[in-house]
Amino acid sequence: MNKLLLLAFSITTMSFANWQPNFETAKKIAKEKHELILLNFSGSDWCGPCMRLRREILDNEVFTKMADTSLVMVNADFPRNKKNQLDAQTRKQNDALADKYNPDGKFPFTLLLNEDGKVLKTWDGFPDESAQQFSEEVGNICYANK
Repeated sequence: MNKLLLLAFSITTMSFANWQPNFETAKKIAKEKHELILLNFSGSDWCGPCMRLRREILDNEVFTKMADTSLVMVNADFPRNKKNQLDAQTRKQNDALADKYNPDGKFPFTLLLNEDGKVLKTWDGFPDESAQQFSEEVGNICYANK
């Protein structure tokens, strides 16, 4: 039983390994590696489509393999439950990101940015495509911007 719990924990933590908690750090990494930034606005504990996007696409092995070599990812999360609240610095950063990139407060809202933060593509809501199709679309944009 303990091995099963450890395996489940390992799988869960692996899926968050590629996400940068700090947007400015993500921009620096993107510049160094000449990669694009995927910025995802989510309500991780209240937004059903956000949870589905994470589970079905962003944590999908097809997407994560592509992302490992092409993207720096940032999740601007806006949880509502008290137990899931973020630290003050992260909340301030996410609010600033929302002011700049998501002023209408859409959830989920996903953007593909160049290394300078310029918007290249947006997805409003849950993408109407499979993880494979989404990964190919993002990968093609990354390749075209190398």
